[in-house]
Amino acid sequence: MLFLSPEIAMNDEEFRQIRDFVYQHSGLHFNEDSKYLLERRLGKRLQALQLKNYKDYYYHLRYNKNKDEEFTEVINTLTTNETYFFREDFQLKTFSKEILPEIREKKDKAGDRKIRIWSAGCSSGEEPYTIAMIMLDMLMFNDWQIDIIGTDISQRVLQIARKGIYGQSSFRSTEPGYQKRFFTEIEGKYRICDRVKNLVTISYLNLFDLPRVALLGKVDIIFCRNVIIYFDLAAKKKVIESFHGRLKPEGFLLLGHSESLMNISNAFELRHFQHDMVYQRPSSGLGGGGNP
Repeated sequence: MLFLSPEIAMNDEEFRQIRDFVYQHSGLHFNEDSKYLLERRLGKRLQALQLKNYKDYYYHLRYNKNKDEEFTEVINTLTTNETYFFREDFQLKTFSKEILPEIREKKDKAGDRKIRIWSAGCSSGEEPYTIAMIMLDMLMFNDWQIDIIGTDISQRVLQIARKGIYGQSSFRSTEPGYQKRFFTEIEGKYRICDRVKNLVTISYLNLFDLPRVALLGKVDIIFCRNVIIYFDLAAKKKVIESFHGRLKPEGFLLLGHSESLMNISNAFELRHFQHDMVYQRPSSGLGGGGNP
């Protein structure tokens, strides 16, 4: 068996080739200072495949019969997926106390008793399951059809989401009552109950695969928190435009607390609620002046 050193150097040309390939297929952007990061994280893949250098690895990603599986490994290796239940509580209060009642009132008038919510970049599932727990707690939706779609580009975290079993670190912001009511302890970990799990569909989706994104249909709310920070401006515009196309008129887009649509899109209005500010697709036409 060929022995390879754990330290395989990546030259500038190899870095640009792999960086551009990853960007073109996922939107993940790595600047010139990221060469060491790619070299360190992808080095194990070269060893696993018994490749001598990153040029060979680049050709493997482009032409090998197993290139799709290997690109999944790249995404799993390069993305960080630290998350937990009930993250950014102030925004969730706006979601539960203001946005959901507003949507309920409008849908009641229209005779519509179905709500669809998309968690884009759901990681290991804490976000969509948090949404489900909140809605189960709200008696106003008990007799509604609730569809919560969690998607991510990393197959590794999606496997965790589908199992629905979590360690204590996922509960750092969870009230004890939620953990007691919606989870069962199993050998020091906690399994989410079927009542929550049945409201959530977990699936693979690359946000840059626009035909696949379109298959989601229309949704009332999109959560995409701390995802677009990994994209450059062009990629952000592409993703936000696709979100606009998926949202129903007057639907809501919830970004992370450090993210905004400034210089990205003027197609949304910025709504000021009691606990947070949230983007909303206008009822018709384009928004304007809504960026902070």
